[in-house]
Amino acid sequence: MNIFKPIKYVKSFSVLTNFSRFILSRWKKLPILDRWILKELFPSFCFAVSAFTLVALSVGVMFELVRKIVESGLSLSFALQAFILKLPSFLVISFPMAILMATLLSYSRLSSNSEIKALKSIGISTKRIIVPALILGVLMTGITFIFNDLIVPSANQYAKETLQKGLRVSMSSNYVKDVMYTRRGKIIDPDSKYNSAPGFGAAGGEVTHLFYAKELQNKQMIDITVLDFSRLGYKQMLTAKKAYWNDVDADWEFEDGQLLTIAPKGGTTFIRFDNYIYPLDSAPQDIAQMPDDAKYMSISDAYKAKEFYKSFGKNKDVRRMKLRIQEKYALPMSCIVFSLIGSSIACRDNLRASQGMGFSLSIILILVYYLLSFTFSSLSISGALSPFLGAWVPVFVSLSGGVYLLNKADD
Repeated sequence: MNIFKPIKYVKSFSVLTNFSRFILSRWKKLPILDRWILKELFPSFCFAVSAFTLVALSVGVMFELVRKIVESGLSLSFALQAFILKLPSFLVISFPMAILMATLLSYSRLSSNSEIKALKSIGISTKRIIVPALILGVLMTGITFIFNDLIVPSANQYAKETLQKGLRVSMSSNYVKDVMYTRRGKIIDPDSKYNSAPGFGAAGGEVTHLFYAKELQNKQMIDITVLDFSRLGYKQMLTAKKAYWNDVDADWEFEDGQLLTIAPKGGTTFIRFDNYIYPLDSAPQDIAQMPDDAKYMSISDAYKAKEFYKSFGKNKDVRRMKLRIQEKYALPMSCIVFSLIGSSIACRDNLRASQGMGFSLSIILILVYYLLSFTFSSLSISGALSPFLGAWVPVFVSLSGGVYLLNKADD
């Protein structure tokens, strides 16, 4: 399942371009009040994006790259490429935090200059005053969604491949270590003539095969061990140095290996082979080529992964994919949440926040939000909550808090 194609970058920038044209066409149609406050928000927002992105990159990427340059001999050019490719993933994290900090700084500055009080004195409510913040929140929700779904997965994958090439781990994008696969189905009785189809790969049934390969490189498995329990009473172990999936014949071809079969009554059969055809489906290769982290997946890829795991009865992985799909939608919504909370706090408390204070308050609120997200995500993966609630409860709780603060600001 190769989901990392350059065409996705073209699609991403095309979507962003069309989105930008739509926003620019609506700019002059905005009321003067909204345009004025948005112009106040933009400088603070740009500053906040730069600050949060720089901090996140320094902690999450820069130190690790420097360590690889010093200890592993990673060249500066490869490190720079990986650094740039990692940038979109940290921008996505920075956007919601920057919204919060920008609204806190901008509205507190307007409040300290008595401009909020002047607007209220002519009958403009707090709800109307924070509309520009919500407009910015909606705008950044759309941009964050586009980045997170179309750009970040491919950029992360290319960053990973760049580091692999720079460290000479593998020149192949199909390099995976420790490929493991459990196949379920019906265990057949070879002495019975009433066996039905085994139903291999079905979600239910008993374990029929255990597949392990030390690595996958250039679509070829290396150092493979297969345990076969599909025949009642028989145990079979196959080991081989290499194996590859034959698309034409739809089977696995093992090379340079041996096959040990233990019969029900203890008899054994041992065979060495140069080439051996084994009746196993392509699932081990599919699993190996599937990203194990949602940061390498778009929403459509996550849906495919969910169906794939579901077909093999991997219930925990199915729950995890369902949660990650919902989080792909919920994460961009945090921009709206933080625009509401930040503007409501600044307007209500007449907050005279410096950049340092705004940064500190933003960090505290962000930590509370992500603590909620981590807690409910963990409950969802464990099965205590549905994936929908695991992803969206922090959003609903935070929105409720923002509405409460907004109502208090109007009192």
